[in-house]
Amino acid sequence: MFPKNTWYVGATPNEIDGKPLGRKICGESIVFFRGPDNTVAAVEDFCPHRGAPLSLGKVDNGKLVCGYHGLEMGCDGKTVAMPCQRVGGFPAVRTYPVVERYGFIWVWPGDAKEADPAKIHHLAWADDPAWSYCGGLYHVKCDYRLMIDNLMDLTHETYLHPTSIGQKEIDETPPKTRLDGNCAITERYMEGIMPPPFWQAGLRGNHLADDVPVDRWQICRFYPPSHVLIDVGVAHAGHGGFHADPKIKASSTVIDFITPETESSTWYFWGMARNFNAQDQALSEQIRSSLSKVFSEDLQMLEMQQQNLERNEGRKLLSLNIDGGGVQARRIIDQMLAAEKAAA
Repeated sequence: MFPKNTWYVGATPNEIDGKPLGRKICGESIVFFRGPDNTVAAVEDFCPHRGAPLSLGKVDNGKLVCGYHGLEMGCDGKTVAMPCQRVGGFPAVRTYPVVERYGFIWVWPGDAKEADPAKIHHLAWADDPAWSYCGGLYHVKCDYRLMIDNLMDLTHETYLHPTSIGQKEIDETPPKTRLDGNCAITERYMEGIMPPPFWQAGLRGNHLADDVPVDRWQICRFYPPSHVLIDVGVAHAGHGGFHADPKIKASSTVIDFITPETESSTWYFWGMARNFNAQDQALSEQIRSSLSKVFSEDLQMLEMQQQNLERNEGRKLLSLNIDGGGVQARRIIDQMLAAEKAAA
């Protein structure tokens, strides 16, 4: 259903600020916390004493303290102490490879021996002060692959987001899909059109006229296991579109880290990285608020879609040319699953 020998975004740093965080990732119940040197640890969310969730406890001097009977757990999954008890022989609980990088906490839910931090997807914008990022987290009750389908086919914007990013020209411009190694890419370029409301605001945010024709682009890139990064933006028409001088365009990368929780639920870490007026916090909040509304419209549709598919299990769905990116992404996922199965 979902590959496990790979890196997923498990949390954001603020979620474990002074407290443990319990989260199910790919069916694995994990608790994240900070150890004595402030590095992130991830262990099985299970107290070896009576099976209580360790995430219901607290963090004390870098040790995870069970909220039931006070058992103290170390970052290595071994029991450290328990009031008035001899617990040195307690079996260790499972630990998970975890890395804090690019403003996210990444976890490897599969075979720990295979976990190589070098395999974490490089996010150049995260280390560049000319860029800023704003985003959030949604819990979505749907198969993570439905979210990938949604993000690799932006035709739905015309209908699901008509007051923000949707416009008829999206329908009128067929996308093109291609593969670059194990990256599936779907791209659409629209020339000489009027910007929709969201991009009118983006142009104003870069001190540009918002009532003139623009060239608009959408370049969706799927990176396995479930990351979709989308280059989006508009430039005043006739100046090169995606390749136009930054002074006459508003461009961003939509960040979508899609982490399976179960077979029918997903943690969706969303946001936008931009390289114009990066220090303008008011603009960042405006973008975050607008994106939150857009993505909430997606969630309602995806959750109802999941319910409909469950009621009609086994019913064949149709694929059109607009679905090419999602189809390629699913093939890549299936190849990862087959490789894991063969290795096992």
